[in-house]
Amino acid sequence: QVQLVESGGGLVQPGGSLRLSCVVSGSIFSIYPMGWYRQAPGKQRELVAGITGDSTNYPDSVKGRFTISRDNAKNTVYLQMNKLKPEDTAVYYCNAPFGSNWSLGRWPWGQGTQVTVSS
Repeated sequence: QVQLVESGGGLVQPGGSLRLSCVVSGSIFSIYPMGWYRQAPGKQRELVAGITGDSTNYPDSVKGRFTISRDNAKNTVYLQMNKLKPEDTAVYYCNAPFGSNWSLGRWPWGQGTQVTVSS
C-alpha cells in the first residue's frame, strides 16, 4: 500500500515563500514521474508542477515561481514556492500521474498540506 505524506504548508504573506515536502512509502519511488497538485475550495484539483526524469513542467500560473525537485534516496519530492499570491491558497498534494494522464493520481491521495497566502 503506497502512502503519501505531505508537509510544509502554513500561513504566509503575499510575496513570501514555502517549501513543501512529500514522502512516498511503499513503492519504487524513483521510477515514477511525480507531480504536485492543489485544490482550492470549490475548484477542481489541478496540477501545478511535474517532474519526469530531469524534465519539469509547470502551468503558466506558477511558472517562474514554483520549482519541483526530488531526492530519490529519500523517497521525497519537494515544491519550492516563491512570490506566493493569495490565489495560491489551496490544499497541496503530491502523486504520480496515472500513466500519461497527469489529471489522475496513480496512488490513493494523501491528506495534503494547507497553504494559505494572506496578509
